[in-house]
Amino acid sequence: MNASEQLVEKNIPQHVAIIMDGNGRWAKKKGKIRTFGHQSAVKAVRASVSYALKNGVQVLTLFAFSSENWNRPADEVGVLMDLFNMVLGSEVKKLHKNKVRLKIIGDTSRFDSKLADKIHQAEALTENNDSLVLNIAANYGGRWDIVNATKALLEKVQAGELAIADINEESFTSETSTAGLPPVDLMIRTGGEQRISNFLLWQIAYAELFFSDTFWPDFNEDCFQTAVDAFADRQRRFGKTSEQVT
Repeated sequence: MNASEQLVEKNIPQHVAIIMDGNGRWAKKKGKIRTFGHQSAVKAVRASVSYALKNGVQVLTLFAFSSENWNRPADEVGVLMDLFNMVLGSEVKKLHKNKVRLKIIGDTSRFDSKLADKIHQAEALTENNDSLVLNIAANYGGRWDIVNATKALLEKVQAGELAIADINEESFTSETSTAGLPPVDLMIRTGGEQRISNFLLWQIAYAELFFSDTFWPDFNEDCFQTAVDAFADRQRRFGKTSEQVT
């Protein structure tokens, strides 16, 4: 039995994606400004990575900054960028020590050169690690991902490298930002909201969705386990009947 089959047997999702929501509301409840919530969220990221490593999750994708988040107040965006810079500097060596491969998915062209260099260095340092793939979705949008993949396929067709008849789900997936990784099994959203918010639209086609009322800064390994327990209790049919799956 290979590693993927063992995860299925144990009802452990191979790929977990998390929309990390509720930082601002968490801070407001404590009488703090919104940016305090973002700064306090790093602890929850560490807890989630720790849980994934301990329990054999193969891929963890965290929604850090959407392409729509640029519309937030400039000071909040600035704090988020500063926090991203800080975390890349302080956390990458720990990730590397734990054999975590870090990938930044999204349109990184909008980031300044300092941040872009840190991203490149972090990905290069950890590229051969195999304990966990940690995707950080930054300036990411699910529609952007789909459009980007479509453009890549069209370029191959125009170059004579690909026939239109050969465009299928597999070839499309190979051009997305998560190419080579398993599809999302479990998508968690914290903060009480129940929507997808343009996150991994292609990849979550058959994902189980779990919505938590916990604000992201309070999300810990027990909260993660609650979501995984709910996942384990569900029957994933992928279009089949219950009898066929059983």
